[in-house]
Amino acid sequence: MKLFLSICLLISFSNIPEISEIRKLYATVIISESNAKEFASKLSDITKEDNKTLVAYKGASIAIMARFKKAISDKSKSFKEGAKLVEFAVTSEPNNIEMRLIRLSIQEKAPKIVNYNKNKKEDKDFLLNHYKEQSGNLKAYIKNFILQSKSFSTAEKQTIN
Repeated sequence: MKLFLSICLLISFSNIPEISEIRKLYATVIISESNAKEFASKLSDITKEDNKTLVAYKGASIAIMARFKKAISDKSKSFKEGAKLVEFAVTSEPNNIEMRLIRLSIQEKAPKIVNYNKNKKEDKDFLLNHYKEQSGNLKAYIKNFILQSKSFSTAEKQTIN
């Protein structure tokens, strides 16, 4: 009986990707449609009940995949669905720095027509104010994001080194 339960648990958790793997993929999603599709497929089984950081990444994947839709209405609908999931995650854990990074990255790339840019300054400030509290891989990930981001000035980028 214990073996059966162990196998069931292993199967149910096997579809949940590692955050480290998702971070690596996220950095490449804008390079190509195939990268974006791979990223989205890794998150396809994530639901609102899962780890909220993964929920935010799933929302980002949906918003990113909107770029590859043919019809304008499909692009808009998909982007809004993704943004709504990101907002759900950030609202659930407003002090989660990684989710703030995800939202900022989406808002930076969002077409002006979708009007998804209201939190750019707030998230930028949050990242700068809480960066030094982070450690390890997450700190390096945030640093890499800030250094390539257009939202941060040269002076702000120099403060994180």
